[in-house]
Amino acid sequence: MEYLKITLADGLLAAGCIKFGEFTLKSGLKSPIYIDLRRIITYPTLLAQVGETYLPILISLSFDRLAGLPYAAIPIATSIALAGNYPMIYPRKEAKAYGTKAEIEGEYQAGETVVVIDDLATTGGSKFEAIEKLAAAGLVVKDVVVLVDRQSGAKEKLAEAGYTLHAVLTLREMLDHWEATGKVPSEKITETRSFLDTAR
Repeated sequence: MEYLKITLADGLLAAGCIKFGEFTLKSGLKSPIYIDLRRIITYPTLLAQVGETYLPILISLSFDRLAGLPYAAIPIATSIALAGNYPMIYPRKEAKAYGTKAEIEGEYQAGETVVVIDDLATTGGSKFEAIEKLAAAGLVVKDVVVLVDRQSGAKEKLAEAGYTLHAVLTLREMLDHWEATGKVPSEKITETRSFLDTAR
């Protein structure tokens, strides 16, 4: 892992964005690891660093604006927009019942290509909901970029539907680094790897 990724992985661990223990996931599965990237907003330096780490991926893609997914990825997408000078929009979870009744906030034109920005990829479900909203507004989506890929099937499911998932970090990359540096006890690393293998 290059220096930027190593610093970021350690920053996420130090900020409590990644915890080891026993947690019940949304799916009902018991997991030895919990990833809560919403905590990033409490650490401005980390948030700015997160924005910077998306840029090497985005430079290689062709798009007109960013589309941050509510709610966790909106601060991240804002950080990226500031770091890379990219215009940004976001699809609302629910349409406004007043005023413009907007489904999507921000300025855009039908036919433009947007790159979807999210914090975490697990199975890919939430990405499809957002992509449908963006497509219904006439926007084109080809790429989804996340901070962490849990490697639980999202990449494959998105690929089947014609979308490419890019990740700044994968969970396995971070586990390898923390094991090599002794930042996380080896039994926690082993337990998490076993969980990832069986949860696929």
